[in-house]
Amino acid sequence: MATSTRDTTVKRAQRVRRRLKSMANGRPRLSVFRSGKNIYAQVIDDRLGVTLAAASSLEEKGGKGSDKDAAAKVGALVARRAIEKGLKDVVFDRGGYIYHGRVKALADAAREAGLNF
Repeated sequence: MATSTRDTTVKRAQRVRRRLKSMANGRPRLSVFRSGKNIYAQVIDDRLGVTLAAASSLEEKGGKGSDKDAAAKVGALVARRAIEKGLKDVVFDRGGYIYHGRVKALADAAREAGLNF
């Protein structure tokens, strides 16, 4: 039986998160979710199960949320909020998404804003 595209994506996301758990060493993770219209990022402490900082393209009024510029703004915003909370070192969780386009733009902007991963 052939697996669907959805099954493949879920399996890839689980594989990535399992690998991140072994490499995290107690660091929180910067998780990315992208939809067709927006992109979301949050810094999560898995030990406590809480979100420490979050940002999305929905926060920009009148802005288009589905392009690389919006992703870069979200990356910089989540990095600024994480640094304000005293977090500099994180693990990047791209989920099941390929490191390209909006996901890469978000990661690059977060690095430039001061996050280390």
